[in-house]
Amino acid sequence: MTKNMTIDSSATDLGRPSDSVPAKCDPSPADTSSKAPSSGQTPSSTQKASPRGLVNEQTLGASTQCVHSGEQRQKAEGSITAPIYAASTFTFESTDALLRFVNGEDDREEYGRYGNPNEKSVEAKLAALEGAESAILYSSGMSAIVGLLMAKLSSGDEIVFFDQCYHRSREFCAKHLSRFGVVTHQVPTGDFEALEAAITPRTKMLVSESPTNPHLTTIDLEKFVAVGKSNEVETLIDATLATPFNIKPIAYGVDYVLHSATKYLGGHNDLLAGVICGRNEQLESVRSLRGVLGGVNSPHNLYLLERGLKTFALRMQRHNENGLAIAQFLESHPRVERVYYPGLKSHPSYETAAAQMRGFGGLITFSVKDADWKATSRIVDAAKIPRIAASLGGVESLIEQPLVMSYYHCTPEDRARFGIADNMIRMSCGIEDTDDLIADLKQALQA
Repeated sequence: MTKNMTIDSSATDLGRPSDSVPAKCDPSPADTSSKAPSSGQTPSSTQKASPRGLVNEQTLGASTQCVHSGEQRQKAEGSITAPIYAASTFTFESTDALLRFVNGEDDREEYGRYGNPNEKSVEAKLAALEGAESAILYSSGMSAIVGLLMAKLSSGDEIVFFDQCYHRSREFCAKHLSRFGVVTHQVPTGDFEALEAAITPRTKMLVSESPTNPHLTTIDLEKFVAVGKSNEVETLIDATLATPFNIKPIAYGVDYVLHSATKYLGGHNDLLAGVICGRNEQLESVRSLRGVLGGVNSPHNLYLLERGLKTFALRMQRHNENGLAIAQFLESHPRVERVYYPGLKSHPSYETAAAQMRGFGGLITFSVKDADWKATSRIVDAAKIPRIAASLGGVESLIEQPLVMSYYHCTPEDRARFGIADNMIRMSCGIEDTDDLIADLKQALQA
């Protein structure tokens, strides 16, 4: 079905579709960067040294960037970790000092809603990992996408979404942006002819996830960017499920990259955060509006995020290994009807994923053969290692039934429209031992 769909403000709170998959990309520790686009494009920031570091951070390996990028080498009082700046405001020793700041001569903080030293350090680290000029942190992933769209869109503007998207992103556009005169169009995921056909002179942004959640479809970023550039429309990719360890969309020419840092970047299920990465000039208005709306994070959360980022590359290696091994196990199990994982050759977007990604992450969606929602829930309940919870990307494995967790209040017709089956299970593989997770799933599938 390639028919375009305009989202109406009465749309219900819904969520996405997708596919499944082994790997041509070996997520080995020796490989320190995701595959570059065939066009040879590289982000402009690769030629720039970090303003906070002593080396060109883009030449460093992933783990070295995670530990050192964005940080001052010598910190206050000689501390090896960044102190937590638990301050709502920052003082000036004199009017002359304040005037130097107002005139842009001193790069420092003024008030917590506009910035914090912990925030600067983490933003610089995330920008380095993403290969971006700049990054802006928010209090959550939703706050980040709302902040970007509010800064970039005005009444009468239009945006185009691929239809496999986070249901809260859809809800914000359908129920809230529409109140301000912004129109959202939705087209089938990966259908670039439909994407181009949906663009009008009022279109300001193309939006997609890659991979999508929960169906894990990988988008051809070169085609996505080409459609945007040929129509002079900006592009946004939510790369939360891929992470900058597995793919760097900015290297393909994507304008904005979104992450829910709550997930793999933080990695420990103990914080909420979101980030938008891109070019300095394009993000200037976004940062300015964030200072007005106030969607900032706390210094303590920023400390936790920076701490989590130190081991990000190491954790992603295990997430990638567990995800692929468990997806392969599930695909071979007689009780499993279908597995959605971009590292499996059975997934429709496998070739795109294998060409663009160096690993496929730890999120797997699968459907149970000949099971209704109650039989499916018994399998979820029988799992002993994964906890039943929303979210993903933490060190602990999580498991849930999308029908119950996220789409319970949707109509059966809406669930069918967005590919949410009654017999569907989503599992976020943590960093536990692979054999233990497989043995646990094996016994759970007997329930």
